[in-house]
Amino acid sequence: MLFDFGGTLDANGIAWKERFFRLYRDEGLGLSSEQFDRVFYTADDALVGTIPSTFSFRGTVGRLAQGVADGLGVQDPMLGERIAKRFLDEALERLGASAQLLDELSQRYRLGIVSNFYGNLATVCDEVGLSPFLTVVVDSTQVGCLKPDPQIFRVALAGLKAEPAETVFVGDSVPRDMAGAREVGMAHIWLMSETLRKSGVCCPNDPVIHTLDGLRELLL
Repeated sequence: MLFDFGGTLDANGIAWKERFFRLYRDEGLGLSSEQFDRVFYTADDALVGTIPSTFSFRGTVGRLAQGVADGLGVQDPMLGERIAKRFLDEALERLGASAQLLDELSQRYRLGIVSNFYGNLATVCDEVGLSPFLTVVVDSTQVGCLKPDPQIFRVALAGLKAEPAETVFVGDSVPRDMAGAREVGMAHIWLMSETLRKSGVCCPNDPVIHTLDGLRELLL
């Protein structure tokens, strides 16, 4: 069984970009989503492959929040730090619950993570308490390909010593997670946030959950 990290294990289906956008808007910045998207992606791309593999989750979020603040031309020198703290507090609370869920799932399944990340995902998983339940952690920067490229999923399957037909992928992104898993023949469960509820499913008869805890009813 494989999971996405950002937006899945650290949130209930809301991607980092959307969470940062909400936090910056909460600070009174009048931004359109289009304006924010450009700045966020520039700051996000700047981290890929430029931070040490041992860099912490706290440091990663802090650097990204500050990069976004700089890109927005924010004058308040403490804004990035405030945003990072709020983001981390929310993420760590959710990750604590996810660790409990993974503990339960690991009694029945071999587990892993496949994520488009910055090169330090293994360190982050150690830091937030997920590593004891994982057989494989695949970081796009470390393997040189991004979801939905089928190769990144094949690397994870090899680490699990599992075949696609016997593996399920859980993620929040249809174009990256669901489409990539489908391409290699894996069943997939879409974590679709209640606050970002969309219509339809990725494939007919696909399970859709609105919180990660919904996996208990499906799989335990």
